[in-house]
Amino acid sequence: KESNFDWLAKPQRKKFFKIIPGPRLSSSFGYSQAIKSTWKQYKRETGNKFATRARFKDSVDFIGWYMNKTSKLLKIPLTDAYGQYLAYYVGWADFKNKNYKNNQKAIILAKNVKKQANIYRRQLNLCQKNLRKKKYIIY
Repeated sequence: KESNFDWLAKPQRKKFFKIIPGPRLSSSFGYSQAIKSTWKQYKRETGNKFATRARFKDSVDFIGWYMNKTSKLLKIPLTDAYGQYLAYYVGWADFKNKNYKNNQKAIILAKNVKKQANIYRRQLNLCQKNLRKKKYIIY
């Protein structure tokens, strides 16, 4: 069942005469913005038949499933934030066929994701170095 706030995570509608709402431009929905067909595939392959796109924990699990599948299908390492995001944004077929080359929005977003991932990677490395240091407590 969907909550009262699900409309926040739905794609915009096409408008007729600038005011009459028409069909949605995509079937993407929820935190993961998963489209219906890929969500059905996820539920079938994982056996998670009660998963819903409106539930955060299911969306996060979906993203993990999608990234692992992307890694296997398209040989994009899980550590390649740029490639993984681009494949997530445009879909497996468009990524494989390089149909994203003229999609400047997708490329810019993927570059931003890569930059942010690099920031997180540096922060994690710094934390790990600090945690490995021997600490002495003097009383």
